[in-house]
Amino acid sequence: MDYYVEPEKNLPIKHFDVVVAGGGTAGVVAALASARNGAKTVLIEAKGYTGGIAVEGGTALHSFYNLWKAFPGVEKRQVVKGIPQEIVDHLKKVGGTSGHAEMLRRYDYDSVCTAIDTELYKLVTLEMLEEAGVSLFLNTLITGAIMDGSVIRGVIAESRSGREAIYAKSFIDCTGYGDLCAYAGADYTEPNDYGVANSIGIANVSVEKYHEFLKSHDALGDYSQGMRSGKEGQIVRLSGSAAKISPEFAKAVQEAHMAMVTTTVHDDYFMFIKIGYRMPVSPTDRDAVAKAEVEIRRRQLKAVEIFRKYVPGCEKAFIARTSPTLCIRRGKLIRCDYDITLSDVLEGRHFDDDIMSYGFHDSAPRLQIKDGGTYGIPYKALIVAGIDNLLAAGMLITSDHDAHMSTRNTVCCMGQGQAVGTVAALCVRKNCGTRELEYASLRDVLINEGVYLEN
Repeated sequence: MDYYVEPEKNLPIKHFDVVVAGGGTAGVVAALASARNGAKTVLIEAKGYTGGIAVEGGTALHSFYNLWKAFPGVEKRQVVKGIPQEIVDHLKKVGGTSGHAEMLRRYDYDSVCTAIDTELYKLVTLEMLEEAGVSLFLNTLITGAIMDGSVIRGVIAESRSGREAIYAKSFIDCTGYGDLCAYAGADYTEPNDYGVANSIGIANVSVEKYHEFLKSHDALGDYSQGMRSGKEGQIVRLSGSAAKISPEFAKAVQEAHMAMVTTTVHDDYFMFIKIGYRMPVSPTDRDAVAKAEVEIRRRQLKAVEIFRKYVPGCEKAFIARTSPTLCIRRGKLIRCDYDITLSDVLEGRHFDDDIMSYGFHDSAPRLQIKDGGTYGIPYKALIVAGIDNLLAAGMLITSDHDAHMSTRNTVCCMGQGQAVGTVAALCVRKNCGTRELEYASLRDVLINEGVYLEN
């Protein structure tokens, strides 16, 4: 391979207290928590909007509640509150969410459905970040880390304004792909243990007729009613079994790699229809991703054609929204000071340094937290091993695939984001490293911010 040696260049420097890399599900909340705790905070995001997987790859926000409905007699508890709930409250004001709509079927999977409007989520979170005083570096890539032994001094960022160095005291990686951690020299692996997807919005459809279609074939799965187009008691989540409809239908669904579940907060619109693809290599491989992008878009068209052909009320359906790039569930797995195990999750274990409680598992009912309870995310699971001032949140943590099927979910990532943003700001205030911060002071601040912690 030939190489080109870049000439030296003087980069302009900007100074902040906290750098948050990635403005996705965890990063938004991290930046809000950091700024609200007095830190001069910059959020660096490669795209022109915030929200990440919450607005690109999911079907709803999973999950603010414990799985109480699957366990008769278990108390209903909202176990994730704080800034994540604030985002839902802001969405309610602009008609951008179903609210926490109780599941009426398949409540052994989730007790509620919190569906969102993808575009309003972007706007609401951007406005909240502006109000908190976060500096927004959108359309900006992090391309390197400036290291001093085991301490990060700064990051290299690049945009159409040019390359620049951004110095800070605390750093948070919420990129999903683990970009900052990798640049900083953290230990990581690339398990490639998930498929990728691109969820599309399909317009000119009938939610009610899709419901009737599934019912008529005894194929109805998920079912939830909530706020839709300003009216309560409307269908906001549906899923079905393709195999129960017909062999021809099931074959078409399989060839398109289409999930049958959808959510919506608007009439005549399926907000999310997920189209999948299994990559032979890690989604960090640029050339393999390019091929996947093309194939997924072919499958998107097939999915729309399935609705047009088979589902009444969808004869003139069309694609109204796609994600700009394919979505992942895991890129790089970053080694942290503690690795959450499947036993931790299923047994409902809590730790002496919990930063949140969580009660949802995406493999339910096969895997559920014991007795409809919760488990704790320990602070040490968010501290990047070998680096003094770097935290990781979201899809980056938890090596075991089945345990990761819980910790990677959107609401868990949001809760992790509030914790790491708070930690980063406190470390700046107290002039200490991530491992030197006293947990008692962190716990007090989190509780004051509305975070729910088990007693």
